Amino acid sequence: MKLNSQGLKWAGIVALSLLTYLSIGHAKEAALLAEDPIVEKRLIHISEELRCMVCQNESLASSRAELANDLREEVRKLIRQDKSDSQIKEYLVTRYGDFVLYRPEVKPLTWVLWFGPFLLLVLGVVGMFFYLRQRQSVSPAKEQLSEEDRRKVQEILKSGDAS
Repeated sequence: MKLNSQGLKWAGIVALSLLTYLSIGHAKEAALLAEDPIVEKRLIHISEELRCMVCQNESLASSRAELANDLREEVRKLIRQDKSDSQIKEYLVTRYGDFVLYRPEVKPLTWVLWFGPFLLLVLGVVGMFFYLRQRQSVSPAKEQLSEEDRRKVQEILKSGDAS
């Protein structure tokens, strides 16, 4: 049995319809964020100040990693236990270290995080200053051509014009 272009067109439409119908059957309903909107609002506020331990460059609020979901659930649980924001952050810092905070406290352990970039910038500027200064003082003097060398150059140039 041969299929003509009209038959292929209808077969494609039926296949596409079937795939669409099957994919709709697998769709899941969005999970509820929290029963209490106040808890959810506090969760968002707190998790925007926390770093995802997997993504490391995303806040806990915006990360979709599995660990981030677990941490958000942990924060929800602590909120329901009437813990304050600082107690929740303290708990997470104790568990994961200062790196979990986007703005860690300024203390001797975090000085590198706070002052390291500025120190590197200052060292770079000082190094560049000394490098340029040293390079300027060592620059070679320009050599002058002797009269004989000038005469040879003129001869070469003249002979090049003649050819």
